[in-house]
Amino acid sequence: MTVLLGACASVPPPTEQMAVAEAAVQRANTRTTTEFAASELQIASNKLTSARQAMVNKDYDRARQLAEQVDVDAQVAELRAQSTISRKAAQESRDAARVLLEEINRKSIR
Repeated sequence: MTVLLGACASVPPPTEQMAVAEAAVQRANTRTTTEFAASELQIASNKLTSARQAMVNKDYDRARQLAEQVDVDAQVAELRAQSTISRKAAQESRDAARVLLEEINRKSIR
């Protein structure tokens, strides 16, 4: 039992992972991401809150695990927002091409 307690106490705080997680959520927290990937961003934010609490509780293994997940979840939020913007831009391009083709066809009929 003493060996287990000694092993737990020797786990260093994941300060670097926490800093990366904090930066990832800050980077992902944009108007675009808030608009197009709000749920993904919320997941990252919630996990960051849990990681902070784990740090307070000195549960460094849990804090490290959550911090790593936060980084990935924040990236997912950014990518989801970018994907949505790209899909909308592609649809607008298709619509513009269709309108142009209709205009060309209408002028060639005259």
